[in-house]
Amino acid sequence: MTQTSQTLRPTLDLDFVRGQFPAFSSAALQGQMFFENAGGSYTCKPVIDRLFRFYHERKVQPYAPYEASRLGGAEMDEARARLAALMGVETDELSFGPSTSANTFVLSNAVRMWLEGKNAAIVVTNQDHEANSGVWRRLADEGIEVREWRIDPQTGHLDPAALAPLLADGKVKLVCFPHCSNIVAEINPVAEICAMARAAGAFTCVDGVSYAPHGFPDMAELGADVYLFSAYKTYGPHQGIMVLRRGIGAELPNQAHFFNGDVLYKRFTPAGPDHAQVAACAGMADYVDALYAHHFGAAAASPVQRNTAVHGLMRDHEIALTAPLLDYLAARNDLRLIGPRQAARRAPTLAVALDRPALPVATALAGHGIMAGGGDFYGVRPLGALGVDLEKGVLRLSFVHYTTKAEVDHLIGALDHVLKA
Repeated sequence: MTQTSQTLRPTLDLDFVRGQFPAFSSAALQGQMFFENAGGSYTCKPVIDRLFRFYHERKVQPYAPYEASRLGGAEMDEARARLAALMGVETDELSFGPSTSANTFVLSNAVRMWLEGKNAAIVVTNQDHEANSGVWRRLADEGIEVREWRIDPQTGHLDPAALAPLLADGKVKLVCFPHCSNIVAEINPVAEICAMARAAGAFTCVDGVSYAPHGFPDMAELGADVYLFSAYKTYGPHQGIMVLRRGIGAELPNQAHFFNGDVLYKRFTPAGPDHAQVAACAGMADYVDALYAHHFGAAAASPVQRNTAVHGLMRDHEIALTAPLLDYLAARNDLRLIGPRQAARRAPTLAVALDRPALPVATALAGHGIMAGGGDFYGVRPLGALGVDLEKGVLRLSFVHYTTKAEVDHLIGALDHVLKA
């Protein structure tokens, strides 16, 4: 394996990576370059294989004594246990739900019940996707004070120094913020923010939907009490995944059937699980393990260590590909690039405000084999705070570790052609 001089990590083997995704060998997608990964990633083969097997061999009510049912339940348990281990949490601290929006909605109702009648406050940001903003803001209708932690209107930066005065009086019980925004894409200092909140007596709820595709979190390192992300953006099926640590999980009121109230991973999932999709989520752990084994060999490593190593591989590759695209966009005077100009400070999700509506530009790019989108991407609040015309929206170009340099080069060429038109 070749080594990068700066990190001493192996260079990501893109042939191996792309071989794990059937989309890249699909005739229907040949000549198409996927730059809307922030809306959902391609699904890796281990997930597809597990989903196929479940529907063909295990599609019965799980956890009964007969073999098909026993195996189905065992696969669901495996998914929870292996993903929890990758992130360094206890198995019952990981819950599955129909989506991150649904998980946040249920969680907000638990917080409403918890804080009802108390002289308490929560903090939200205007950098978030609406899923981690709107449900919390509605708690103001129940008499819970909602304080807004605001971004810089020029850069979109969320300054931890601006959080301190919001926490000063000790009334705040929950701070909700993104690991990174799906518009601004700056990687927020999660560990620092969580430490600030903890020191002020508050829990934290981190929206990781826009960051987790670039590496699953190490929860001990971040220190968040709740971390939410979407499996369909981390190469898996359409499930919402919620890491909910025991301290806050025991504090909040049960939202499930009363007889499930003592089971942490069931307390905040009132709907029955999608058996097949939950089981298929183990394929995401298969994928991380396959990347680790291919790049680092058979040396013993804990699940967290494997996850950390793979996370580093992904980020090294993404940073290298993001830099020239940032340089190209920053050099143009007919658009506004939102978020940091330094590739290492951001996820490879680039939103640009143009001198024209974004959707027709995305449509024109499709004629060049570029799959991208234009609109507000449920980031109405950050776009409004940044002064972006919501009627025009933004062109969003997003990729992950399976993207190639040739694809980025092609994107730059296509942008050059379309933006001159």
